[in-house]
Amino acid sequence: MGFVFRSRAKEEKAPADAVVTDSKQPRDPQAKKGRPTPKRSEAQSQRRSVANTSTSRKDAAKRQRDERRAQMDRQRQALAGGDERYLPARDKGPVRKFARDFIDSRFNVAEFFLPMAVVILVLSVVRVGSLQTVALLLWLVVIVLIVLDSLVTGFRLRKRLAERFEGQNRRGAVAYALMRSLQMRRLRLPKPQVKRGARL
Repeated sequence: MGFVFRSRAKEEKAPADAVVTDSKQPRDPQAKKGRPTPKRSEAQSQRRSVANTSTSRKDAAKRQRDERRAQMDRQRQALAGGDERYLPARDKGPVRKFARDFIDSRFNVAEFFLPMAVVILVLSVVRVGSLQTVALLLWLVVIVLIVLDSLVTGFRLRKRLAERFEGQNRRGAVAYALMRSLQMRRLRLPKPQVKRGARL
């Protein structure tokens, strides 16, 4: 009997001592937040540090844009004047310079392809059978001449590169030179630094 009374007394006492917490219950404005309120000077310094960080990022991005723009300007001037220091990577080096000079020092059939193509197209548009036949023959002649001239130029340039730059990396130099030969002389970049007929 005594045990029953003691258990009942514990059951009646337990609800009174228990603290009921409801997560949905709104917090009393006067109650503590669980963390100290920062001082005004600390809050201002935090806001100032965030503002400084965003400003420094903007400044860094602006500096990068300015550096890229300056580098592009230097490359443009180098392409016009041939300054090796600021040329793009594909144009740098003595091997590439020699390949450019080799092409610029001679006449190449391929550099006259564009004006000849315009003439041939005009002839092919004219509704005269004989002129259209001539235009077709000219197309064939121009293509054959360009192929033959490119083969000869590539062979000679490969031989000169092997003699002058033995042991150096010459990969891609012949293809680079042949692509340059397809451009009209005054449109080539970097600008030609040697005259036609110059001895290299």
